[in-house]
Amino acid sequence: MNDEKIRLGISSCLLGHEVRFDGSHKRDRFLTDTLGNYVEYVPVCPEVEVGLPTPRDALRLVGTPANQRLVFAKSGEDITERMTTWAKRRVADLEKEDLCGFIFKSKSPSSGMERVKLYDHNKVPKNVGIGLFAKAFMEHFPLLPVEEEGRLHDPGLRENFIEAIFTLKRWRESLSEGKSAGNLVAFHSRHKLLIMSHSTEIYRQLGKLVAQAGTQELEELYRLYLELLQKALKLKTTVPKQVNVLHHILGYFKKPLSADEKQEALEIIERYRASQVPLVVPMTLLNHFVRKYEQPYLLEQVYLNPHPIELKLRNHV
Repeated sequence: MNDEKIRLGISSCLLGHEVRFDGSHKRDRFLTDTLGNYVEYVPVCPEVEVGLPTPRDALRLVGTPANQRLVFAKSGEDITERMTTWAKRRVADLEKEDLCGFIFKSKSPSSGMERVKLYDHNKVPKNVGIGLFAKAFMEHFPLLPVEEEGRLHDPGLRENFIEAIFTLKRWRESLSEGKSAGNLVAFHSRHKLLIMSHSTEIYRQLGKLVAQAGTQELEELYRLYLELLQKALKLKTTVPKQVNVLHHILGYFKKPLSADEKQEALEIIERYRASQVPLVVPMTLLNHFVRKYEQPYLLEQVYLNPHPIELKLRNHV
């Protein structure tokens, strides 16, 4: 993988920009100090970019999920059309940014991707709203990975999101080398186990699709492949899915492993299944076997090292 950073959209306040309604920020240290080493952020603050001052009266969502309105909490002034018009234009502009995903500010009436307070006609809030900009972005880019900073504190969601954005980066790098049947087959071959860890069904569908390389029209083949790949990445990995892949990997070592080595691997995988050790433990052992016995297929598998080890993502899942 080259050293060019992943381009990722983000709510500006999460970077420490003082753009919130009260003039504060919501800097997230993991996003700025850790993930920021691998990411080039494209900051967006809907409320400032739509022309509102800082500080300003707080905004809230009112109405129903099917008819959300964005209004000032005190005055009741409705700026729904103003925000939606700007949001449509902004997401179209973001097409030029080559984004691999977006991190939204949770609970924001403009940027929250789910469970935003929506006030009904009795002024009673329920957590059923979606921020107007976040909604426009997700409708415009339905398959791009998106998350909120709060949800990224969950180790499983964090690992899943970051795995997805690094996979999309590798996809873009493959595209930069040109579209060809050979390049598509090479990309798929390297990502087989990673895809399997998300969905065995989509893994099979992609296998059938790639088998048509060289006979089907290339543009359509690439479009269908990316669509299925992104659908797979949206599906969360689980312990049973991971165990399935770990056993699949172990199957490549039937001959070289001693009975003791095989038993050790099975025991460690079982401890992972029982949530006694994190995923990094069986992965470390299997990576050792891959290097020791130089298994050629597995040496190429992205699944074994899908993101920088410095992020320690598999230490907690």
